[in-house]
Amino acid sequence: MSAANMTAGDNSSKAMGEKASQVNPMEQYLILAKQAKGAAAVQLVKQVLEAPEVYVFGELLDMPNITSLKSTPQQAPYYELLQLFAYGVYGDYVRESAKFPTLTPTMLTKLRHLTIVSMATGQKSIPLATLGTQLGLTSTRELEDLIIEAMYTDIIHGKLDQKNGILELDHAIGRDIKPEDLPNIVATLQSWCDTCDTMLSNIDQLITRANTDKERHLKHRNSLETEVLNIKASLKTQAQEGDEALVSDSRDHDKKRPVKKGIRAPTTKFWPKSS
Repeated sequence: MSAANMTAGDNSSKAMGEKASQVNPMEQYLILAKQAKGAAAVQLVKQVLEAPEVYVFGELLDMPNITSLKSTPQQAPYYELLQLFAYGVYGDYVRESAKFPTLTPTMLTKLRHLTIVSMATGQKSIPLATLGTQLGLTSTRELEDLIIEAMYTDIIHGKLDQKNGILELDHAIGRDIKPEDLPNIVATLQSWCDTCDTMLSNIDQLITRANTDKERHLKHRNSLETEVLNIKASLKTQAQEGDEALVSDSRDHDKKRPVKKGIRAPTTKFWPKSS
C-alpha cells in the first residue's frame, strides 16, 4: 500500500473515530475500561468525571474492572464517587463528603450541572433562590454563569428569567437509573400501558356506537326518502286521476247540452206591380 493510501486510510479511520466519539462520548472510555485495572481504573474514573459531554455513567459502572474497585479500601471511594455522579446530587456530596475523594473544580461544576438536571425532572419552573441553596452558591452571578454554561453544554434547554428570578426549563437530559428504582419504573410503565389499553377499549366502544348511530341514521334517512317518493307518486297519481275525471265530466256535460237549431232567414217574395 502506498503512503498516500495509508494516509487516506488513517484519516478516514480518525474521522470515523471522531464521529463515533461525538455520537457516544463514553465509548472511548468503555474501551479503555476493558484493560484498565487498579490504579489505572482509578485514573480512568477521574478522566471520565472531568470529561466534557459525558453526563451518563451507568455503562462504565457495569464494567468488571470498574466494579472491582469497590473491593479495595483505597480505591473504593472512587467507585462511590462514580456512583455519586451517576445517581446523586450536590447535596449528597455535602452530606457525605468524608467518604468521597476531593473534587476538582471541573468535577464540582459537573456535579452541580447534574443537580440542575435532577431538579428539572420534578419541576419546570425553579426559583433561582432554590437553585442557589441546592447548589451551594450564594453569588447570583456564579449561579447565572453556571446555568448558562449548562445550557451551552446542551444538558438543559430553557430560559433564565433574571427579572423574576426563575429558571424556566423546557427540556433536560436523562440521568442514570438506580437498579433499585427499576421495579417502580416498571410498575409506572405497566400502569401507563393499562391506562392506554383502557383508553383504546373506550375508543373502540365509541367507534362501535358511532357506527351503530350512523347505520340507524342512514336507515331512517332511507326510510324518509322512500316515504317522500311514495307520497310524490301518490300525489302524481291523484293529480292524473283528477285530470281524467275533469275531462270525463266535461265530455258528459257536452253530451247532455241541447243542440240549438239554426234560424232560417225569411223568404220574401216580391209581387210585380200591375200596370
